[in-house]
Amino acid sequence: MANKVANSRVELPKWRQILNVSLPVDLSYIPIGLACGILLNASGFNVWTTLMVSVMVFSGGAQFLIASLLATNAPPMYSVVLMLFFLELRYALLGSSLSKYLHGESLKFTAIFAASMNDENYAINYLKFSTDKKFTPPQDALKVEHFTLLFWAVSNIIGSLIGNAIHIDLTVVHFALTALFLYMIVMQLKEWLLIVICILSGFLAVFFLVLTKSTLGLVISTIVSSLIGFAIEAQIRKHNPKSRWIHPMKNPAGSPVEEDLEDEEE
Repeated sequence: MANKVANSRVELPKWRQILNVSLPVDLSYIPIGLACGILLNASGFNVWTTLMVSVMVFSGGAQFLIASLLATNAPPMYSVVLMLFFLELRYALLGSSLSKYLHGESLKFTAIFAASMNDENYAINYLKFSTDKKFTPPQDALKVEHFTLLFWAVSNIIGSLIGNAIHIDLTVVHFALTALFLYMIVMQLKEWLLIVICILSGFLAVFFLVLTKSTLGLVISTIVSSLIGFAIEAQIRKHNPKSRWIHPMKNPAGSPVEEDLEDEEE
């Protein structure tokens, strides 16, 4: 029986094997993509413009940000572009970590690969590159990206069609974006220094918003707080590398390692 199952897996066509690899992420995109499509529709995007932004941006955080900014106070376009630039700047780091697996690939392929990369398919590809020697960039990694893009774009389009059929209160846009970024912040709060910088960035955001009277204040506060945090961390690592400010906080619930040590002591 086990041999039959193994043989059936080997006989799967290549595209089915890649689909199986990306399917958990693909399915997770459906509810988020539907919500994003609905919010984009409420912000003034029709089906075609929703499809364009889904393919060209392909970032849930960025698309929620676009929907929020355009639905609320329609800030200047340069402000939207700057905020998206700093929001998506992390892809420079993600891309650099994959560059060692893309040696020898053409510039055209690299450009296509970079354009369809996001956080989730990056995680899949990085894991496969580091654990599966038969996993190749043009045959496998690019297909992973395209499967995730397909599920995301189709979910956005269906969400846009749903948005055409029902009325959406724009206050939902505020809540959705706020909830999204609160989740992103909470997931990163593992050091005391990060908590301090997050609080500082909140005060700076209010200050620069009042000062500039535009959403450009958010961009300025992001840059200033990031530079302050980087400078403080560099000084702490230089003078006191064991400081609790830059080391992960202890989990109150404990960890498997801590529990094993306690059992051994008993």
